[in-house]
Amino acid sequence: MGQTNELAHRMACKTIKLVDATGNPLAGKNITLKQINHEFLFGCGIFDVIELANKNGSSSDRLAYLEDKLNKFLDVFNFGTLPFYWGGFEPERGKPQTKELLTAAQWLKERNIEVKGHPLCWHTETAPWLLDLSNKEILDAQFARIERELTDFKGIIDMWDVINEVVIMPIFDKYDNGITRIAKDLGRVGIVKEMFAKAREINPNSTLLINDFNTSVNYEILIDGCLQAGVPIDAIGIQSHQHQGYWGREKLEEVLDRFSHFGLPLHFSENTLTSGHLMPPEIEDLNDYQVEDWPSTPEFEERQAREVEEMYSILFKHPQVEAITAWTFSDDGAWLGAPAGFLREDNSPKPAYDVLNKLINDDWNTTITCQTDADGMVTFDGFLGEYELICDNKKVNFKIEKNQETEQKLTI
Repeated sequence: MGQTNELAHRMACKTIKLVDATGNPLAGKNITLKQINHEFLFGCGIFDVIELANKNGSSSDRLAYLEDKLNKFLDVFNFGTLPFYWGGFEPERGKPQTKELLTAAQWLKERNIEVKGHPLCWHTETAPWLLDLSNKEILDAQFARIERELTDFKGIIDMWDVINEVVIMPIFDKYDNGITRIAKDLGRVGIVKEMFAKAREINPNSTLLINDFNTSVNYEILIDGCLQAGVPIDAIGIQSHQHQGYWGREKLEEVLDRFSHFGLPLHFSENTLTSGHLMPPEIEDLNDYQVEDWPSTPEFEERQAREVEEMYSILFKHPQVEAITAWTFSDDGAWLGAPAGFLREDNSPKPAYDVLNKLINDDWNTTITCQTDADGMVTFDGFLGEYELICDNKKVNFKIEKNQETEQKLTI
C-alpha cells in the first residue's frame, strides 16, 4: 500500500454502472477491468519506424528484424519521438522528407502511440543551405518550416520540441550555421518567443516544448525570461544523457526541485543510461568521444537495470513529470555507438527492458476481476489511462481521468 499512496496522484476512483441495451442494470455480472494504455507518456526515440513503415526496398530479412524490434517497443511504450533534424529532413531546399515521416507517424498513431516531432529549430544538424541566405531570409525560412511541418502533420503529430538547446545556441562556435546567426541577432528569449509564436499561430492546440541538455541555472534564467515575456511554453524538456554515469537520486531530485517551481509539466525528453563502460568525465561535448567498440556486458547490463528502475520510479512519483523518453531503444545504430538501448543489437531484451516492462505493465497497471452489485455498479481505484471492460466476451472501452465525473454508465 505504501507505493499506492506515493502514487495517488497517478490514480483516480471510478464507478461504472453496467447496463444492457434497454438501460436495465446488469447485476451480479463477472467483469474484468483491464488497463490498456497509460495517461503518463512512457516513450523512446524510435527512428527505425521510418524504414519499417516506408519499406523503401529493404530486404524481407531486414523488415522482419525491424518488425520484431518494433513489436517489442509496442509491448512497453505508448510514446515515440521522430527525427525532424532540418539537415536530414530537407537537405535540398524545397524537397522535405514529409511523405516518409508522415507514413512513419501514421504507423505509430494507428498503434495508439502518441508521437512527438524533434526539433523544429536547432543549430546542430540544421539545413546547410541556410548559409547561402541573409539573416532575414534565414528567419523567414525557419518560420516557413514551422508553418509547413505543423500544417502537414496536424492531427498526427501535435507535440513538438519547438526549439532545442537555446542556452548554447547564440554562442555555439564549433562551426558556422544559420540558426546561430539569427540567435545572435534575436537573443535567447527573442528567438524562443518568435518560434513559439509561429508554432502557436499555426496549431493552437499543439503541445509545445522548450528542450535543453543544460540543467544549470542558465536554463532556469532562460525559462524565467521566456515566461516573463509571455512565451506560451506548455512543457519543459530536460535532457538527461548519462553516458558519463547515472545522475543518482540526489541530483535527480535537485533538478526536479529547481525546474518544478515554474509550475509547468516536466518531460525527461532524452534519457540515456548505458550498459557498457562509462564515458570519461573530462569529455565536455559527448560527440567528441569516439571509440571503435563500446560493448554491452552482463555486469553493466545489471547496473543499467538498477538505474532504470530507480530513475523511472523517482520520476513517476513526481507529480509534475508527465513524460519520460529514453533516447535509444536498441543498441543497433545507437547515438555515439553507446550500448544505451533496452535491446541488444540482435533484438534480445536486456534486463533493463524486463524491469521497465514490469513497472509499466504490472506494478503501475490496473487489472481487476470483480462482480457488479445489485444496481449493476462497481467502484475501483485505477491508474489514469485507457481501459477495456470485458463482460460475457464483449468489450467496451472507457478512460480514467483525474478531473472527470466519478460515475460512468457503460452499455454492453
